[in-house]
Amino acid sequence: MAAALIGLGAGTAGATGWPPLQEGGYLYAGSDGTGTVTTVDLDDLGTCHTPSGGTSLSVQIVSGSSSVVVYSGTGCTGASWASGSLAQSNLPWAALSYRVVPA
Repeated sequence: MAAALIGLGAGTAGATGWPPLQEGGYLYAGSDGTGTVTTVDLDDLGTCHTPSGGTSLSVQIVSGSSSVVVYSGTGCTGASWASGSLAQSNLPWAALSYRVVPA
């Protein structure tokens, strides 16, 4: 997994200016890991949350056991997108809510 982290961090961060990969889950109000950061509590499985920045446009997660599902609507409604347990990605739309699920 360390090699995967190094490869993902070097390839993606250098190309787009993402923050360095670090263990945990983070939602960003801007694209490419910019703007207000919402730190995701990866131990709070199933609870619906609203990002602290109001909406999120990108996600970074490094976890061996959890992933984040973001939703286009409030209250974890609307279209959904799942991060997987190792991700650094711009979201397909502005996420208004999220929940942590087992990976």
